[in-house]
Amino acid sequence: LTGFDARKVPLDDKPTLSLYSTHEALHIEADDIIGETGSIAVPEYGTKFVRQMLVDTMPSTIGDLIRISGLSHGTDVWLGNAKDLIASGTTDITGTICCRDDIMIYLISMGMDPKLSFTIMESVRKGRKLKPEWIPIMRENNVPEWYIESCNKIKYLFPKAHAAAYVVNGFRIAYYKVHYPLAFYAAYFTIRAAALDAEAMLMGDAHMVEFIRRIEGDKSAAAIDQELAKTFEVTHEYYLRGFEFLPPDIYKSDATHFTIEDGKLRFPFSAIRGLGENAAKGLVSAREAGEFTSVEDIISRSHISRTNADQLKALGVFGDIPDSEQISFF
Repeated sequence: LTGFDARKVPLDDKPTLSLYSTHEALHIEADDIIGETGSIAVPEYGTKFVRQMLVDTMPSTIGDLIRISGLSHGTDVWLGNAKDLIASGTTDITGTICCRDDIMIYLISMGMDPKLSFTIMESVRKGRKLKPEWIPIMRENNVPEWYIESCNKIKYLFPKAHAAAYVVNGFRIAYYKVHYPLAFYAAYFTIRAAALDAEAMLMGDAHMVEFIRRIEGDKSAAAIDQELAKTFEVTHEYYLRGFEFLPPDIYKSDATHFTIEDGKLRFPFSAIRGLGENAAKGLVSAREAGEFTSVEDIISRSHISRTNADQLKALGVFGDIPDSEQISFF
């Protein structure tokens, strides 16, 4: 879509890094739907839970992002542990236990034996509490009580190498969100969105906001509607950035991919709720054989159902193509 190799993304790009703490690079204002950061739809940092972690920690470096990745993948590492330590001012994110390696590196830096430091790390990362005989040694080396207590709360710790790989991949994608926004959203809606509804998304931002708020207040909402609400959060941000959609078109839409056209995104056929991927591909395959002469011709050549055809017609997908090839003399 862009011709820019993701492997060449500079990992010190400041506008991209700012997404993890503000919306400045997106030139939009925060609201209660997208929150205070610009990380919606960014891998590893797009969920509400992790977006709140970003607000609580305010990362400013790639190293901070790696720490947050470790915190989010661990068990009993963030909630009731690191989060409270940061909130109380006991330490900051650089001082908390985030990944497995942090424990060994820290204990060695405090003067403890490397082998014992490794053993303690292995025990803690597996969720085994500190052995009683280790605690006096840790205290003798000035390891603070809060650190010892933190170790005893942990059930599982994520390896830093994995966290780093996830962060680098996510940062590269975030770079496109800032510098190639249409390509970013096209890829997101095509690949990552679990549910789409072209008709609803074309209704505009106000409809997105209304739907999201309704689903948030409905604990019994259907799973498909919950997934749509997630998609609509991204759509809401897309609209806030000033972008628009183009409706599905029988001659211009791809079967399954959002395409960039005139500074906008064109919906694929598969984004039409109720139209399956096979039907979408059938429309494109039939189109390649030449222009359609009527809706009946479309049904015959693409093998879509009459119900689907009526739905597409109602959405304006067929344009001014007549229903049939019959000529009226009256």
